[in-house]
Amino acid sequence: MDSQTDAILFHLLTAQRIASLGTLRGGIPNVSMVLFAASPDFQHFYLHMSRLAQHTQDLLSDPRAGLMVSEPDERMKDPQTLARISMLGEVVKLDQSANGAFSKAREAYLLRFPQARANFLLGDFSLYAFEVESARFVATFGKIFNLKPGDLKRVAENG
Repeated sequence: MDSQTDAILFHLLTAQRIASLGTLRGGIPNVSMVLFAASPDFQHFYLHMSRLAQHTQDLLSDPRAGLMVSEPDERMKDPQTLARISMLGEVVKLDQSANGAFSKAREAYLLRFPQARANFLLGDFSLYAFEVESARFVATFGKIFNLKPGDLKRVAENG
């Protein structure tokens, strides 16, 4: 990818705040909307979710998931040219006692969603990290890239 394409991806992952999360519910795809915050190196995407949510229950039985972030459709251009990234990976629950990882993730999440502070006090909410294994990035129509975690890290570092 060139620097202009890197900039499109960097902007997409830092400007957007919602994603589509795909989980497996009894072996059938289940897609829902989630709020996310990216780690500074784009290796993890933090999700603060209630244990009561279907997608959280799905992840507790099978941590494999997909996460898609898309540029919003503002009806200004052909929707097939919207920038978007579909990531495959696993979701892991972050342990509050884990060597600073939880605190850094919580800080990143609250920086993006300060109104969620009260939810961290609720017993059914936990912080999770979507760990990227691979991704497919569509920068615009016909400009498509298969990415690995190292590619996302490079984009984050050069952002």
